[in-house]
Amino acid sequence: MATPRERMIMSAALLIRERGAQATAISDVLAHSGAPRGSAYHHFPGGRTQLLSEAVDFAADHVADQISGAATSFELLDAVVARFREALLATDFRAGCPVVAVAVEADNGQVLERAGAAFTRWHDLIVDRFVADGVDEARARELSVFLTSAVEGAIVIARATRDVTPLDSTHRQLAALLHTEMGSTRDDR
Repeated sequence: MATPRERMIMSAALLIRERGAQATAISDVLAHSGAPRGSAYHHFPGGRTQLLSEAVDFAADHVADQISGAATSFELLDAVVARFREALLATDFRAGCPVVAVAVEADNGQVLERAGAAFTRWHDLIVDRFVADGVDEARARELSVFLTSAVEGAIVIARATRDVTPLDSTHRQLAALLHTEMGSTRDDR
């Protein structure tokens, strides 16, 4: 069972992905997590900045685990897109990526730095996966940034249009690019 502190971090990440960073107040996190009022400053003496930073780290860990668990580059792409697609549909298009929300809205250098570290970590993991599948490291770095940018952008458009078509189209195009890059003949696309 999660501790009140862990519940608050998870709640903050969930609320940020749906509302954004600016609209996520500590009182909302307390209500969502069911944590006692006094626990906010007990567990997060750095206040809202510390809570947002740790929520970004939580989200970053979650996605990093998903990336690291992929056996192939195609599995990585499929899993990441499927996860975001499911979240969009399950939340009536309210759920985005909490790291993007913080990166776009952060007015605090410490929180923005955490978002930057999350993206760097994801890129490094994606590069490792691509290189393991035979892509040159320099090209793998470019593809990692492109994949992340394309998927995150497609999520934003899908939320705005309330339609998963942008995400599905981006998924197909990225899969085709990976097939080309890796010389794959996988024909299930």
